[in-house]
Amino acid sequence: MTVRRQPLRRSRKDRLIAGVCGGLAEFLGTSALWFRLAFVIALIPGGVPGIAAYLLFWLIVPSD
Repeated sequence: MTVRRQPLRRSRKDRLIAGVCGGLAEFLGTSALWFRLAFVIALIPGGVPGIAAYLLFWLIVPSD
């Protein structure tokens, strides 16, 4: 039996800024809280890793 996943998209329902964390959470079937927490933790060492990753996802992942 194969499980069909929906394509990775930015969420329109579960968004705070651009829907990146909500879209990742819907794609992987988990809570958006964990992705938001990961991006906040990535902001701690100077901010660049977290902001760069978020902006990259924002540009690459299409909107819902």
